[in-house]
Amino acid sequence: MNWTSRIPWPLPALLTWGSAWLLFASLQRVIAPVWALLLACALAAVASVLGSNWWRRGLIAAGFPLALALTGWASIPAWAWLVPLLLLLAVYPLNAWRDAPVFPTPHAALQGLAGQIPLAPGARVLDAGCGLGDGLMALRRAYPQAQLEGVEWSWPLRLLCGLRCPWARVRRADMWESDWSGYALVYLFQRPETMPRAAGKALAELAPGAWLVSLEFAAPGLLPQAQLRLPGGRVVWMYRIPEKAD
Repeated sequence: MNWTSRIPWPLPALLTWGSAWLLFASLQRVIAPVWALLLACALAAVASVLGSNWWRRGLIAAGFPLALALTGWASIPAWAWLVPLLLLLAVYPLNAWRDAPVFPTPHAALQGLAGQIPLAPGARVLDAGCGLGDGLMALRRAYPQAQLEGVEWSWPLRLLCGLRCPWARVRRADMWESDWSGYALVYLFQRPETMPRAAGKALAELAPGAWLVSLEFAAPGLLPQAQLRLPGGRVVWMYRIPEKAD
């Protein structure tokens, strides 16, 4: 299980709000209130990934700026209240909302994957939409000798993922525009609506014999070669790319 899911709610929100207030109050002594607001809201926006669903992420991110606005504790120009919105758009870009931003891969979700899909040492493995890096960590436990790579559109998440996974090559890129050819395995944790697109991209770009692995959601039009059943009813779907038709 991902460690963030073990933090009881509302502790992530309370810790974030308290930390943001402490940072804001401390910074006001040395910098302008607008910059103190920006940095405190940045902390809240990044910490919002601790939320297990969208409404909790929203509460974590919005709690501090809303409380500050209601108390009127600081004199801040009206335009500065756009800062929290812009920071949330940086962490959760609009063009990533059609995908599945910050759905962490559970800690043990990919145990047994190597037994079903053995890969040669040094094989290239991609986490498409790697978020904070939980999928890369699970892939590393499954394939410690693989060459692991990740792509993530949100630049704050890409930065944090790179810090958490220094042994992987993490790039800021659109997973749909990135070339999947050359990878022995592509892993993703998406939403049902995006799986037809993922299946089409895998068929078009992955070499015959390469693998597409999806957590929880099946890829329409592809025949699964194997499955891993996880606690809670989740499934890891494994698809081997067939030979191209003549």
